[in-house]
Amino acid sequence: MINVVIIDDEPDSISFLGSLLREFCPNVNISGTADNVVHALREIEDKKPDLVFLDIELQDGTGFDILEKCRYRNFDVVFITAYNQYAIKAFKHSAIDYILKPADINELKEAVVKVSRSRSEKSIGNFSILLDNLKSESPRKLAIPTLQGYEYIMVDNIVRIEAERSYCNIYLLDKRKIMVSRCLNDYQQILDERKFFRAHNSHLINLKHVKMYVKRDGGHVEMIDGSIVPLARRKKDYFMEAMSIFMT
Repeated sequence: MINVVIIDDEPDSISFLGSLLREFCPNVNISGTADNVVHALREIEDKKPDLVFLDIELQDGTGFDILEKCRYRNFDVVFITAYNQYAIKAFKHSAIDYILKPADINELKEAVVKVSRSRSEKSIGNFSILLDNLKSESPRKLAIPTLQGYEYIMVDNIVRIEAERSYCNIYLLDKRKIMVSRCLNDYQQILDERKFFRAHNSHLINLKHVKMYVKRDGGHVEMIDGSIVPLARRKKDYFMEAMSIFMT
């Protein structure tokens, strides 16, 4: 059984989300609710939940304020928000998931399944990477979902990311490849555009790990790990400019 606390400053939203959880997620127990930062901190400390559904904008602060201040940290977070720009920020800061209001039943069930799976493999919530990234201008770590749970990787260790249908392959400095069920556009939005360049529709490269640019055969980029990445013809000038800025 997953113990849940719902934090939202709209009573109707709490009621609606609670009714969906009770009807479609039988392994969930709603142990508490809160509508402001102070109340939320008290509920989390008292109920010690496994999962917190957390609204980002509250009347007396933000969901991030709660995460910064709470002492009990052995839980996972799913952000709930009516604003898509906040959803992207939540993913950027490596929350386990986010749900846009009004909650979609399938997305809600999927989020609960992810939490159930991850908690069977680890003993702490996702606070370490979440709070670390909150303090930086761009994420320094990414939470990568795996069959076992989540692997936290340093952004600097990413050589390139390649799209493969609705998935992505992340290639790391240690020669490992991790397949992730996210699209390339997600990572382009998340990662710092000053460091990562969309060389092609299917390729996002880390400028730090570019070895050389080769003009022949239409032009391509060779990465430090020996991989060859095609450079779209229309992207050549942008690539040269991006490398110039990165190198200064």
